[in-house]
Amino acid sequence: MTRSTIVSDLLILLGVTAVVIGSLAVVAFGHNEVPGAPQSRPVALIHAVVHPVTSEAIVDATIVFDQGRIVAVGKDVTIPAGAEVIDLGGKHVYPGLFGGPSDIGLTEINSVRATRDESETGQFNPNARAEVAVNPDSEHIPVTRSNGVLFSLTAPQGGLIAGTAAVLQLDGWTFEDMTLHAPAALVIQWPRRRAVGRFGRDTTSSADDVRDGVDGIEDYFKQARAYHTLRQANPAAPRDARLEAMIPVLEGKVPILVAADDLGQIQAAVAFAAAHRVKLIIYGGYDAPRCAALLKQHDVPVIVSAVYRVPQRRHEAVDDPYTLPARLHAAGIRFTIAGTGRFGASMLRNLGFHAGTAAAHGLDKLEALRAVTLYPAQVFGVGDRIGSLEVGKDASLIVTDGDPLEVTTQVLAAYVQGREVELNDRHKRLWRKYERKYERTDTPSIAGQGGQQPATP
Repeated sequence: MTRSTIVSDLLILLGVTAVVIGSLAVVAFGHNEVPGAPQSRPVALIHAVVHPVTSEAIVDATIVFDQGRIVAVGKDVTIPAGAEVIDLGGKHVYPGLFGGPSDIGLTEINSVRATRDESETGQFNPNARAEVAVNPDSEHIPVTRSNGVLFSLTAPQGGLIAGTAAVLQLDGWTFEDMTLHAPAALVIQWPRRRAVGRFGRDTTSSADDVRDGVDGIEDYFKQARAYHTLRQANPAAPRDARLEAMIPVLEGKVPILVAADDLGQIQAAVAFAAAHRVKLIIYGGYDAPRCAALLKQHDVPVIVSAVYRVPQRRHEAVDDPYTLPARLHAAGIRFTIAGTGRFGASMLRNLGFHAGTAAAHGLDKLEALRAVTLYPAQVFGVGDRIGSLEVGKDASLIVTDGDPLEVTTQVLAAYVQGREVELNDRHKRLWRKYERKYERTDTPSIAGQGGQQPATP
């Protein structure tokens, strides 16, 4: 056997091993829940407390949906012939919660690089589309869904221009099934002197680095506008995938989503958007109340990244992050609550509790609910389809035994476009497994099989 043959065989073996390992990784990080089947007949939920979100709750109401859309809501509703009638006995019906930006579907385990696909190499990747990289079998999806979160703005990270975000519904076989709207925003990380990196570590940039970053974003937008002008004048001109992805932004069809917390960052981002005549959304927004007049003047909405975070400065009140949504509302600034922050996808399941904490610190309770349902739907261009329980909108809703902003509330059922989805998940499977374990250790038969009896107090 020649040396070249041996090398060739080794390369083949390594290739096969890599494929096997890759396949095992996919299996290891795939959940067991089957996506919901399309609606086959009308469904009527009766004797429910329906929370339309656009108005106060309707007690002892009925909601009917057919072919994935809501067809009737209220007290005096005619139930279609052949409908499946479900008596909720006073249980509550809410629209599915909407969180993000997050990396759900793009990241499985933050500390394992092989399971993260949220960023591309390089500083400028406007052509990177978050939805095409989404793993529909991510374990985070059913866990998040179990707590009533049915929608997420899944967004890329990394570099200065990371790519475009997409509105996902958290049920489906493929990313195409899950994508409700894309592109929903172009994600930009505005440079700053001090930032909190992955796992909460502080990262510091020099003034020159910050200036270079801002200049780089400015130059890239100028380059994209020149390219757009060229393509309009000469459609046969050579195409550039990155610059082509900038055109919907320059035409005002897609907003830019700028990650900015500091006052200077926010002011610079607003000035930049005004100069380039593009729509702007601020993500983070810690200092947004300090420039409320500017944000109102330019109608810039703010996405509060998280209510559960620490104050940004040592002299600030410990509850400043908790009162931020209430202060934004009082200032008349449009806002939503993302419920992500430090750990991204794995924490999106706590979205309702972020809103609940905001309500406990001064925010009107209905406004808190809207901040995780209707308002994000409106900000990201899908307010005509989701976010409230109204005739004509998608039948994407949850049934609960109480307020979804309270920790003690259980989500009993969920529907995405009329499809009833499974509410099982990895957490529940592990809970049932170890419940069985402790049941068995309490039985005398375990001792006879070599097990140990619980110690006597």
